[in-house]
Amino acid sequence: MLDHELSRLLLSLVLLLFFALGAGHVFNILRLPRVVGEICAGLLLGPSFLGYFAPDLHAWIFNGFAEQGKLLSVFYWLGLILLMFTAGFKISTNFNKGDRLLLLMLILGGMGLPFLFGFFASSLFPNSAVPNPLAFSLVIAIASAVTSIPVLTRIFMDLDMLASRFAQAVLTAAAIQDLILWVVLSVALAVQQGQGGGSSGIGDIGLIVLGTIVFAAFSILMVPTLLRFSGRVVISQSPEGSLLGYTLLVCLVLVSLASVLQVNIVFGALLAGLVIGRLPVSKLEPVKQNITNIAIWFFVPIYFALVGLQMNLPANFNPTLIFGFLLASSLIKMTSVALCVKFMRVSWIKALDFGMTMNARGGPGIVLDSLAYAAKIIDEALFMALVMASILTSLMAGTWLRWRRSAIVS
Repeated sequence: MLDHELSRLLLSLVLLLFFALGAGHVFNILRLPRVVGEICAGLLLGPSFLGYFAPDLHAWIFNGFAEQGKLLSVFYWLGLILLMFTAGFKISTNFNKGDRLLLLMLILGGMGLPFLFGFFASSLFPNSAVPNPLAFSLVIAIASAVTSIPVLTRIFMDLDMLASRFAQAVLTAAAIQDLILWVVLSVALAVQQGQGGGSSGIGDIGLIVLGTIVFAAFSILMVPTLLRFSGRVVISQSPEGSLLGYTLLVCLVLVSLASVLQVNIVFGALLAGLVIGRLPVSKLEPVKQNITNIAIWFFVPIYFALVGLQMNLPANFNPTLIFGFLLASSLIKMTSVALCVKFMRVSWIKALDFGMTMNARGGPGIVLDSLAYAAKIIDEALFMALVMASILTSLMAGTWLRWRRSAIVS
């Protein structure tokens, strides 16, 4: 890399981090989710604002050389991986009988009716792309049912709710739900690529499903035992700084293994955090806190700013499509979750707390949209509608949780 290319890359990172931290602080003062402010920072720096009013300056900063976009995408994925990794630290796997029933209700409510709505209503949404009909229906179904673990994790962290029973139940249900939906997305992409029509295509899909199940079982059941065995000497004799490196190494190993097995790497990072969180070693507590601080205040703001940087609102803003999908899918999902949770004999307002929270689609929704758009399953206008729905549902959930925080955690 030449000196002027390095300086251009560093300048783009400085601007992304500066605007993300600043906008997040402003949104926090306004009692709005910090994460939405970070995404708005990317909108300001991207084609939606800076690129619209000063396209030459925008290109000079963010497209200064051929590989700049790929280098920025490294920070995008590192931010997402570290956010999921740190989220896994505090996800509990110890649930009583009542909690298990609550998880089942959340998963059924979050996936059942919303998925069916998206699948059968997909023909109502205009789409100039020419996708495989099954692939298109599956993508709209996933977009209607997905729940954002990264956004909810950040909101729970900002509101100091991550350790609450409510947050643990929501994040665990979302993790299980999104695992299933990532497998469905793999099927949709395979069908779009023409891999689902023959026996070899069905075999590829089966391998993806089997690899995901095997990877999850291995990570949850075997890796903690291996780490406890090998870590007896390492943890006791290593300083805190080196433990930080070893902990991040575990994350990268599991994420890399997930990638080799064609398991979604975001899920791999979450499982890595869950594995580290299950290690009952007090010496790891400051290490996990240091990793969390680095992630939340450096990599994660850059990640969410890069999400906003990819969007072009002026070119693809269709209010009818955006708000039509937003209202229909949100009403279906919030009602479905609330009705299922109501079987737990909780109050309607408590059931609505779960419905509003599970409706946040955020980062995974945007990743889904990007993959579907790249595979030519959806066109630009529908891509923008799904992305805007992901952002607005995250804003709705964050605002609701801030208002209801004291009642939820009590």
